[in-house]
Amino acid sequence: MRIVYFTHSLSSCWNHGNAHFLRGVLRDLGRRGHVVTALEPDGAWSLASLLADHGERGLTPFRETYPDLDWRAYGRLGEAVDQAADADLVIVHEWSDPALVAALGAKRKAGGRFTLLFHDTHHRAVSDPDAIRAFDLDGYDGVLAFGETLAAVYRRWGWGDRVFVWHEAADVTVFQPPAHEGERQGLVWIGNWGDGERTAEIEAYLLAPARDAGLSLDIHGVRYPEAAKALLARYGATYRGWLANAAVPRAFARRLATAHVPRRFYVEALPGIPTIRVFEALACGIPLVSAPWRDVEGLFRPGTDYLIGEDRAAMTTHLRAVAADPELRQSLAQHGLETIRARHTCAHRVDELLAILRRIGAAPALESVA
Repeated sequence: MRIVYFTHSLSSCWNHGNAHFLRGVLRDLGRRGHVVTALEPDGAWSLASLLADHGERGLTPFRETYPDLDWRAYGRLGEAVDQAADADLVIVHEWSDPALVAALGAKRKAGGRFTLLFHDTHHRAVSDPDAIRAFDLDGYDGVLAFGETLAAVYRRWGWGDRVFVWHEAADVTVFQPPAHEGERQGLVWIGNWGDGERTAEIEAYLLAPARDAGLSLDIHGVRYPEAAKALLARYGATYRGWLANAAVPRAFARRLATAHVPRRFYVEALPGIPTIRVFEALACGIPLVSAPWRDVEGLFRPGTDYLIGEDRAAMTTHLRAVAADPELRQSLAQHGLETIRARHTCAHRVDELLAILRRIGAAPALESVA
């Protein structure tokens, strides 16, 4: 099967978490014999930001870790659509240009033989629904939503049984426990500051508990304004800046634990959708302590795969316990890794994608493997 995926960027993970999942999925599809190409626009904002901060060397971790992936940049809209014309499957991410989304839908309606899917991995369907509803999805065969609560939004919009839940997952070719255990100290948190929608949560469930527990805290991420950096400094946390996603397992291997601090939309409006960092942390065998988050889909085993701190005091208690109790750390790491390997790898998601294609009648394309 020939597959084309339109992404904001495959090459850059600078404030672009979908690149993590996409790299793992495309790698697994390629290993199964499918011909896979990722197309990203010239001048993608994520890539431009990465190059501005780090130059060409910022792409080195991606290039060295994923030499098997085929990705290309396109300029003109017509050029992009032409590259998809001969595919069996085309998937378009919601961070794509609305004009591209519409042009691909029109191509499909005009007799395009490819199956066309829209992939939504963001909270805009509830935080800015007009922006999502402005996409012209006429001609699309279905929607891939990265959680049940998001899929329910599309069902209310009339998609019925043509919207499918397709959670993110860990690329276990990269995210895995260290081959040899070394000394671990302190905490690490990897996450972007964003637009201030979880400032209070970061302070209450990460910065204050780490300080109260007497643990050092390293923070990696981008889009931290000076006020945010000052806040981190007041709590004794060390801001380390951007970290290439391929380097994250090494950072996890040096620390006692990490934390999950979900954005407010994924707590209140779209419960049950974890950040991809949860999948990646558990895949690396690092103990995880989470701020309040409802796992309404039963993806994990709260209290067994990770601990939940319902408030600042509980987070502090959990962090102290993890730091002091090697057996607790071992249990959390073992059970979290067990759940990832059983249910939440990119290979599992490829199985699910192929099952979705069969459900919508694209089965003949599954046989056209080059």
